[in-house]
Amino acid sequence: MSESPFEELEAREQAERADEARKDAFNSRVTLTIAVMAVLAAVGASLETTEGDKTIVAKNDAVLQQNQASDQWAEYEAKSLKKNLYGIAAAEGGPKAADYARTAARNGADQEAVARQAKAFEARRNAFTEQAERHERRHDRLTLASTLLHTAIAIATLAILLRRPWPWYTAIALTLGGVALTGWAYWG
Repeated sequence: MSESPFEELEAREQAERADEARKDAFNSRVTLTIAVMAVLAAVGASLETTEGDKTIVAKNDAVLQQNQASDQWAEYEAKSLKKNLYGIAAAEGGPKAADYARTAARNGADQEAVARQAKAFEARRNAFTEQAERHERRHDRLTLASTLLHTAIAIATLAILLRRPWPWYTAIALTLGGVALTGWAYWG
């Protein structure tokens, strides 16, 4: 026991100050953690937006390549019709039969070149489609990662309000999950 009420009061005040210092240290750690989480969430959201943009660009490029391939196939069909018409005209004979036969042969040769171009456009379309799918998968994973990081920030603030460590630990776990999902988006 203490010898005077003043000593007892002073001991209580020191205990309260120690308790407040402990709580302030905890709040400082949680606040620093929230700041780190906010930076990670901002980076994740930026990556998510970038991947969404890349998805749109790749899909647009795929559509353009498909349009060019369709144009080439239409030209291929036109060359086929011309080849057949000139072939029929050449088969009918007459003074221009030889010219018609040459024109039919030229359209046949042109048709092969046009088919190669159309197939090249289709190959580029397929490559852009694969890129779009890859960016879309990343975007989906980054969306989930960003959601986890933002949720972690909200839960971490509960640790300060409740003055309990369990929300902070939960927030750290969610942050680690968000970081892991971000890594999986690029290396998974």
